[in-house]
Amino acid sequence: MKPGIHPAYEPVVFRDSASGTAFLTRSTIGNTYPVVDVEISSASHPFYTGTARVLDTAGRVEKFQRRYGAR
Repeated sequence: MKPGIHPAYEPVVFRDSASGTAFLTRSTIGNTYPVVDVEISSASHPFYTGTARVLDTAGRVEKFQRRYGAR
């Protein structure tokens, strides 16, 4: 890497607004805003927590059929 052209790699806190968990890591975001709120992280993501969210896929298919029908 060329010196002097890349942003500084500083410590930053990312806070998950869904679970309230905070992670201390490093990022190029900088020191101006050291706390970054994120909507979802590994602490609240259904894949990592094992909690599944139910999606109404049958309703979506029926809505599509009503709207566009079998042409």
